Amino acid sequence: MRSLFEMQVVSNTPLVGISDPNIVAETFLTQIGYLPKGYDPKTDVSGVRDSVPYRLFMDYFMAFPTKAWSAEELAALLGTTKPTVYRHINKLKAMDLLETMEVDNDGQSRKGYRIRFGDLSKAWAFAESNVSMAMENYRKTVVHFQDLMSKK
Repeated sequence: MRSLFEMQVVSNTPLVGISDPNIVAETFLTQIGYLPKGYDPKTDVSGVRDSVPYRLFMDYFMAFPTKAWSAEELAALLGTTKPTVYRHINKLKAMDLLETMEVDNDGQSRKGYRIRFGDLSKAWAFAESNVSMAMENYRKTVVHFQDLMSKK
């Protein structure tokens, strides 16, 4: 069964003129709905860039895109709980930006996560495909709805 694809799509200006990767990441992650607009971390962190979802994405998935991380490992590194890590992993998985693979964690095989194909640009192609399919399905629904209303 195919999992739910969910991503926020907003009109935007490409961030190609910005040279600070943190500004690009924070803006982009907010635009696609991974970080809520006006994100207010519920912990004692000083800002978004110190938050669990931001650090998870930047310090681990983007800094080491080919490495698969277990939730236990990420929770320990981030100083948070596994449910918190899973909540943010699931958001990225719903956007089709992460893939699942087996990792060896202290001699035990566990589920691990990494950027799809170890490359965000390649992973993004999946997201684009999902957005296109979603828009096509909306179009079919609109046409059908219009036909139903025309016959009323």
